Amino acid sequence: MYTLAVCAEMVYRDLPIEERARRIHEAGFQVEIWDWTRHDLDALAQTPAEFSSMTGYIRGTLTDPDGAAELLRTAGESIKAPEHLGCPRLNLHGTGLDGAGLPVVPVTGEATGEMWITAHRTLTRLAELGESAGVTFTLENLNTAVDHPGVPFATAADTFSLVAAVDRPGLRMNLDLYHAQIGEGNLIELIRRAHGAGLIGEIQVADVPGRCEPGTGEINYPAVARALTDLGYDGTVALEAWPSGDSHTAMERFRAAFTL
Repeated sequence: MYTLAVCAEMVYRDLPIEERARRIHEAGFQVEIWDWTRHDLDALAQTPAEFSSMTGYIRGTLTDPDGAAELLRTAGESIKAPEHLGCPRLNLHGTGLDGAGLPVVPVTGEATGEMWITAHRTLTRLAELGESAGVTFTLENLNTAVDHPGVPFATAADTFSLVAAVDRPGLRMNLDLYHAQIGEGNLIELIRRAHGAGLIGEIQVADVPGRCEPGTGEINYPAVARALTDLGYDGTVALEAWPSGDSHTAMERFRAAFTL
């Protein structure tokens, strides 16, 4: 059976991050955070929370040699952070994002062949780095239509292709179903394909439109939960969503959608 987690960056936002983690834990979920450099990791480690994921780089991009070198360098710094929290996964994007979720180095049009080669080389080195440290890097798909225009390698098809090409246990997909619904749809078939290839490191969820908790939009998350159960998926499903009302109710709606 899969494990449920909640992103502490998006719930209880009037509270310090340590208190958010504590409340998420008390509700029975694992905890995810984003940019670890903004948090006191020692303080988070003193909470009883179990941490499942955090961002695995500070700056950089997969598209050009200089950006790739920076991504690798800051991933090397980030890989030390999970030691504080026992965190097994470090999340990646095609390029660094600013405070509004926009790419620091946007790409106009399709990624070139040279960009794909650079991404493959960089992700291979990241996978090796993760394996040596006992953690898994996960490459997250994003959407360019609503939230992240200009992000390279944004679609689930792109992340699938890159992770499959690297083909190392230190790199897996962070399959974000909110982003995939906006960009591609056909979510259950997407899950089946990625799971069948053994490429899923984590699944993230929010509803469409609005990026709120399951039950507030068009995605049939109970059907997704049944598909995951039928497939025997035993990884993490994480709520990365803005509460439509209060945070506790949002988390309970998430739990209900994924409890068969």
